[in-house]
Amino acid sequence: MLTTLQRQILGAVNASGGISRTELAQLSGMSKAAIGGVVREMIDAGFLHEAETVPGSGQGRPSVRLVVHPDGAWFAGVSLLQNPAQMALINLHGEILSRVSFAADSDPQRLAENIALALPALLEPHPEAAKKMVGLGVTLSGLIDEHQSTCVQSALLGWRDVPLAKLISQATGMDVAIENDAKALAVSEKNFGQARDLSSFTLVSHGAGIGSAHFIAGKLHRGLHGGAGEIAHCTLELNGSPCRCGKRGCLDTLASLNAIAEMARAEGLDATTIGGLEQQAMQGVSAAIRILHRAGSALGLAISHLIQINDPDMILIAHQDADFSGLFGTVVQQSIEANVLPGNAGKTPVRTFTLNDDTWARAAASIAAHRFLVGLKPV
Repeated sequence: MLTTLQRQILGAVNASGGISRTELAQLSGMSKAAIGGVVREMIDAGFLHEAETVPGSGQGRPSVRLVVHPDGAWFAGVSLLQNPAQMALINLHGEILSRVSFAADSDPQRLAENIALALPALLEPHPEAAKKMVGLGVTLSGLIDEHQSTCVQSALLGWRDVPLAKLISQATGMDVAIENDAKALAVSEKNFGQARDLSSFTLVSHGAGIGSAHFIAGKLHRGLHGGAGEIAHCTLELNGSPCRCGKRGCLDTLASLNAIAEMARAEGLDATTIGGLEQQAMQGVSAAIRILHRAGSALGLAISHLIQINDPDMILIAHQDADFSGLFGTVVQQSIEANVLPGNAGKTPVRTFTLNDDTWARAAASIAAHRFLVGLKPV
């Protein structure tokens, strides 16, 4: 659909949020006339459009700012983090155009077929979608290989070495890429969200499980085998509680929403959510206070390790509603500052935002959008 040069231009325009032809020529080392010809082709094809003029320097003529046309290409995304599974269609601005849900299935072949059956309903509101949609992204909790094609392991789904991208591609006839949920969310925030202007940042997702992902020097750091950033199964408590991964004392057993609920039930409390425990803590219930402190301290400790290893521009914590509005969030922040080197305390901004079904479905579609923008070919 696009040449390598055109993809590079589209990626540069997207990353900048808008750029002039002169700036594109400087970035590429090409003449302004040569860049102008390529840009005109991309405008005619509907991938770029001209926005407002930018004042020139000195006596120079004003430049026209180029921006990505939102409807140049569309992408579908499927989140397998819940049942029913969520599917969304987004444009090149990350805006959700339509959404549907469908029954998830732990059998990979049946899941692929369910996705294929749900696609027509997703596209139905937009007759032109079939021509504009160029990729499908799928996200799940688990370890994904470096080619974004195979689920190496997912404790949540009970999968090991599942060629999921191939199965879904065969069922749908589409280009498909799969990704770990936290990495997909980091890609979404980098392309369309509050990390757009950041070169290096770490995202931590806090929910039933815990995930993390890292952008370093403007690129997602996946590691040699696709497993970089997995803090959920880092050991924080030697000989601690058994974890679903087969180890003991993982962060997941101390600070995830599932772990917090289990601790609350073990204490005989009727509240098993952070919001409920926060209310009981305000009433002086010592068990609720103890659980929130234990979980918050563990999560903050893990994040402090990420800060010392990566020294990011920012930590983004994506969380369920109300998770970080009370004692729990306060303890997390205190634990972060207490466990980084004293000279670094308080230097790394920590920002939080709330997760919902749309967040995850858009993150899935963002994987396909990202591969399109950087010129990678999905399965």
